[in-house]
Amino acid sequence: MKKSNLFILKVGVTALVAGLLGGAVAYGGITWFQDSGINVAVPGGSNLGGTASTSNLKVNVESQSEKAYNTVKDSVVSVINLKSNTSSSNPFDALLGKQSSGKLEANSEGSGVIYKKSGDAAYVVTNNHVVAGASALQILLSNGRQLEAKLVGRDAVTDLAVLKINGGSIKSVASFGDSDNIKVGETSLAIGSPLGSAYASSLTQGIISAKKREVPLTGSNGQSTGNTATVIQTDTAINPGNSGGPLINLAGQVIGINSMKLASDGQGTNVEGIGFAIPSNEVTRIINQLVKNGKIERPALGIQYLDLANIAVSQQKSVLKLPSSVQNGVVVYKTTPGAPAANAGLKKYDVIVGLAGKKISSQDEIKGILYSQKVGSTISVKYYRNGQLKTGHIKLSENTSQLKITD
Repeated sequence: MKKSNLFILKVGVTALVAGLLGGAVAYGGITWFQDSGINVAVPGGSNLGGTASTSNLKVNVESQSEKAYNTVKDSVVSVINLKSNTSSSNPFDALLGKQSSGKLEANSEGSGVIYKKSGDAAYVVTNNHVVAGASALQILLSNGRQLEAKLVGRDAVTDLAVLKINGGSIKSVASFGDSDNIKVGETSLAIGSPLGSAYASSLTQGIISAKKREVPLTGSNGQSTGNTATVIQTDTAINPGNSGGPLINLAGQVIGINSMKLASDGQGTNVEGIGFAIPSNEVTRIINQLVKNGKIERPALGIQYLDLANIAVSQQKSVLKLPSSVQNGVVVYKTTPGAPAANAGLKKYDVIVGLAGKKISSQDEIKGILYSQKVGSTISVKYYRNGQLKTGHIKLSENTSQLKITD
């Protein structure tokens, strides 16, 4: 019994001492040190002994990320969207008959990357939404020099644009990598001008989160355009102003053009680390068409249509005469005489369920398939007419600008 009490006593003392030592920064710890005879008074005299110096030890922190950044940074630019000052901020100017100055002012800023130098010219790729609505465009190089830029062409569907600048002072251009070869988990770097040129050449690092993510596209009004884009998803920080800048791999190759980020789920929940970039293979394909034609020519069917899901089940049976097993497709509402669909024999109330070997469940998929084809190509089509499945072929002989469907 005595041994047991002794053991308890030792444990208690040990715990008490540990508590005092561990709580030396708390009230009560000071008393313990003072009682032990240690002098804790602040010394007097000169404070020169408190000076500091830096070590001359040099740490080599060079990394592959730094090498990649240095490879690309001089080819990354800020793109400045200029608009004419056509209205005055003074509400009394109109009453007094004063006219606006018409002076060009910076309306917005984004990023871009110089990808080609040819002769005296250099070419920059950026986002369409960066240059949209501009009265004039300027490029701010990484060395701070400003250059005038001319629009070569732009495409709202893919959100890409090509600009031309004087290449006399351009020393560095970026190269494109193969976006099909990227891997989920691979390190990715974004370079650009988040929040404008004050933060030009900013670098952020993350990983590839998904190689091919389907996202809906919205217009400048925030409404859905009915189109979708296949993009690279990354958690690399992408902020306003990064749009149009490059997403690069550790080899310093451009694997995508940063285009957008997801900031909210639409229901009040903030979202972090979900950014998107247009894959480099798509970028180069669009660039080459814009340089050649100034626009993108896409095949058109020459029809008006709507989703089968928007048709009442009763009408699907009585009007379209569809089997109950058909759940998805698009309904032809009108055809343009002489257009590809009409030439292939499609008529009003036909229900398209397959195009170019792919199943059709919504009108967005038709647009996606057409946008992947070339004018002049021939594709297969599957459709129901009066309850019977039919097959055929459509020659995509015309593009969207040639077909204007009217009521």
